[in-house]
Amino acid sequence: MIVCITEKPSVAADIARILGADHKLNGFYEGNGYQVTWTFGHLCCLKEPHDYSDYWKRWSLGALPMLPQRFGIKLIDQDSIKRQFHVIETLIAKADEVINCGDAGQEGELIQRWVMQLAKTSCPVKRLWISSLTDQSIRDGFASLEPEAKYDNLYYAGLSRAIGDWILGMNATRLYSLKYSQPGRVLSVGRVQTPTLAMIVKRHFEIENFQPKDYWELTTAYRDTTFQAAMKFDRAEKADEVIARIAPLHFTVTDVTEKQGREAPPRLFDLTSLQVECNRRWGWSADDSLRLIQSLYEKKVTTYPRVDTTFLPDDVYPKVPDILRRMTPYAPQTAPVLAAKIPKSKKVFDNSKVTDHHAIIPTGESPARLIGDERKLYHMIALRFIAAFYPDCRFMQTTVLGAVDDITFKATGKVITDPGWRVLFEKAEDKAENEAENTDSADRILPPFTKGETGPHPPAAVKKTTQPPKLYTEGTLLRAMETAGRTVDDEALRDALKENGIGRPSTRAAIIETLFRRNYIARRRKSIIPTQAGIDLINTITEELLKSASLTGIWENKLRRISRGDYSAAEFISELKTMMDQIVRDVLSDNSSRKIQVEETAPQKADEPKKTKTATKKPRKPKAAPAQAITDIAQITCPACGKGHLLKGRTAYGCSAYASGCTFRLPFDTYPADLAPADLARQIKKDNP
Repeated sequence: MIVCITEKPSVAADIARILGADHKLNGFYEGNGYQVTWTFGHLCCLKEPHDYSDYWKRWSLGALPMLPQRFGIKLIDQDSIKRQFHVIETLIAKADEVINCGDAGQEGELIQRWVMQLAKTSCPVKRLWISSLTDQSIRDGFASLEPEAKYDNLYYAGLSRAIGDWILGMNATRLYSLKYSQPGRVLSVGRVQTPTLAMIVKRHFEIENFQPKDYWELTTAYRDTTFQAAMKFDRAEKADEVIARIAPLHFTVTDVTEKQGREAPPRLFDLTSLQVECNRRWGWSADDSLRLIQSLYEKKVTTYPRVDTTFLPDDVYPKVPDILRRMTPYAPQTAPVLAAKIPKSKKVFDNSKVTDHHAIIPTGESPARLIGDERKLYHMIALRFIAAFYPDCRFMQTTVLGAVDDITFKATGKVITDPGWRVLFEKAEDKAENEAENTDSADRILPPFTKGETGPHPPAAVKKTTQPPKLYTEGTLLRAMETAGRTVDDEALRDALKENGIGRPSTRAAIIETLFRRNYIARRRKSIIPTQAGIDLINTITEELLKSASLTGIWENKLRRISRGDYSAAEFISELKTMMDQIVRDVLSDNSSRKIQVEETAPQKADEPKKTKTATKKPRKPKAAPAQAITDIAQITCPACGKGHLLKGRTAYGCSAYASGCTFRLPFDTYPADLAPADLARQIKKDNP
């Protein structure tokens, strides 16, 4: 018997159907020589400190650092998890072969490997590696199974990440809590979350300490066109002197140049760029965007989402025409592409830029069932994919130079001669969403000028003030995490910096949410600000290794190297142990009496107090109340209709709005009848994001 292990019940159902395992039993499907079972994401975790030593049960500075000689794993202590693991363990014990059907990524590899290790798998293991959940992709994946050993380095990278997070998280959290917090209060410190918080705090102080300075720019107007001088003045008197000198003189056009330019289509989406765009367009949080794109993936309309590349491999190129043909709602947009040979641009197809998975693209499956935000997100991805095969946008760039005495002025303008891919965004809603408001004078249309023409002009000095850096939004913070704190607009340079980015695309949203949950940061409309607790924590941490985005980026690079096989996992862990030992020594030698005030709980979405007309501060009402503990299934809202609540029947859970037509149903063989309400709610949320 061949046992297939997936990461969730819904995926197991799809794979079982393709394989012909159509007999559903308690915790698995069976048929045609296959048994298909599932996990619920993580069933296992690294052992906790008290699992290694009784000495580590109690929080004590004397017990630090906690550095196990060998790390172990254990089953998460939940009844539903224990039951499902028993099913998996029983199936594996009798299996002739096991197929790892977990999500094709570092975390998916780790989840399944831990389960198979704990189940003492001794039979041969193969790996299913697919980028979409369409029927054809599943069939193709099973036709090209690889030995599990091929993905060993990916597992070592995931294991190293988990151990690294344990070493820093467990030790630093206890260390700083015991040393600097009030009794009973926890200061959470983490390998990625703390450098992320440090970037937010640093930006806060850059803004707070910013000293604005006035300056004056020299402009003049000729033939209803504003010309800009290169020079700036730090005092109005200096500008007035120049204006007085040149005002009586004529303006002369000294040069007119026209240059053809072209603008390539925007890159395909990776997860970070998709989250950034969703935040910019609609204000969605990174976590919201991740849940929605995960849902589109599970509904088979888009490819695997947790990716860090904007490129496609060469072997996808032959599949592009079929994908475009099947995108029937977009037939008017795809027709021009399909009418000729599809271009194969290096800006789209590049094997060297693709590792485990390619950019996020549609699968060709019908999006007819999508509504609301899912539909909006799919539409954005679909247009971006189609645009990749459209011609460049062509324009004519005009530059006009002029002079008055010894002062040179310049004006630029642009005229689109062939919109190319931009025709896809001519609808008002698409144009507004695809392009940030552009008031750049370079995009204006200039009247025709002739070299040598001359005439009067009114010069002026425009007063301006230097501006502080902007607060982070979730979108700009994701970019900062991707580039280890460096502000980079150029896409090619961003690609180069991804190697040293902090966190992974799949975990950055969770890191940001963790900082909100722990009351280290709060929202000010779309912006992110640090709380006093967050500021105090970063000011207290003197170890740069704990809070430097660039140094943490170096660690992340080492993890990527482990997955490629050119760096040792043992060396990475050894370095972290040495570093943690030194950090403990340094903190214990601090004789100051500083303490950090930490709120016991934090609102889900904190906001800054708003000033009233009377200058009194009135707290803004939170957007959402803290989540209520779920103790009864009647508290669980139906994920299908959103109106009813869950009921417990004889063989399944159902919706209280069944009389109104809601057919939502969860059979007991997948969702056991004795699941605790809180566990049931968590599982439903995971399976129905």
